[in-house]
Amino acid sequence: MENYQWSPNTAHYFPGDCSYGCRMPTTRQLLNSAQVARFVAHGFLRLDGIVPREMNEEALGVFAAGLPSVPYGTPVPKAFPDGSFARRLVELPAVAGALESLVGPDPTVDHHFVHTREPREGSAQPLHADAVIDLRSDAFDVQLMYYPQEVTAEMGGTLIVPGSHLRRTNESDTGRYQNLRGQTRLTCPAGTVVLLHHGIWHGGRRNDSDTVRHMYKIRFNPTVPQVRLWDTADLDAPAVREELGHGFPWYEQATGRLEILNRVRWWRALTSDPTFDIEYWATRITNRPTAQRSEA
Repeated sequence: MENYQWSPNTAHYFPGDCSYGCRMPTTRQLLNSAQVARFVAHGFLRLDGIVPREMNEEALGVFAAGLPSVPYGTPVPKAFPDGSFARRLVELPAVAGALESLVGPDPTVDHHFVHTREPREGSAQPLHADAVIDLRSDAFDVQLMYYPQEVTAEMGGTLIVPGSHLRRTNESDTGRYQNLRGQTRLTCPAGTVVLLHHGIWHGGRRNDSDTVRHMYKIRFNPTVPQVRLWDTADLDAPAVREELGHGFPWYEQATGRLEILNRVRWWRALTSDPTFDIEYWATRITNRPTAQRSEA
């Protein structure tokens, strides 16, 4: 990726040899297989400081003026007219390439909304998943979260539980949990974009600063089968299997195996490869013997 590097430890890109205000590359930047496998394991992808400074400054005025509503299922060009802030945001090369790699070309907009956390408001959003009734295993929506300001620890940020997206829950069933081992609370530079699987457990944290915090969310629905949409040149690289086998501190041993099995099933669908497996788990439980005993 031009001017950007992939961090193997934190599921995000970060600016390499340029400042946040540097000239952005103009070519679309598809993810590779290891990066998509990391999304499959973690349930999210960070693009740190990817939006230019001037757009971040513009965003605050755009959000203050209010955004027009978008009917469910509206194609992106119709939802966000050419030249609009949202259109320019999703057409940034790194954002456009990552979205195409995950949700495919020509997605529709499910909805969009600006979430605002007031200074010292004294409350936090319960841990939850947005996908209350969404049980699809062969398709998934991608939620884009954009942060136009630097988010500090004092400002709260968005709490995410890595690897929770395939553990199905009914929205706020997890709301009673205050902390889970391995959870992350987003702190990031201005202009950061996070792409999330629709089932990830998350929640907006309390803002203890004196600064209003904004987060702009867009949910995208795919319109094409989500199969091999990324740069698959490294599909057989060892890093792919390493990413898919990654565990998280909140997993118990037995249930952790279930999460990895869910990833194997999902990876088979994403790659159209029914033979892919880790530790023989999926092969073992899908075995349906058909061989007949021969007569002696």
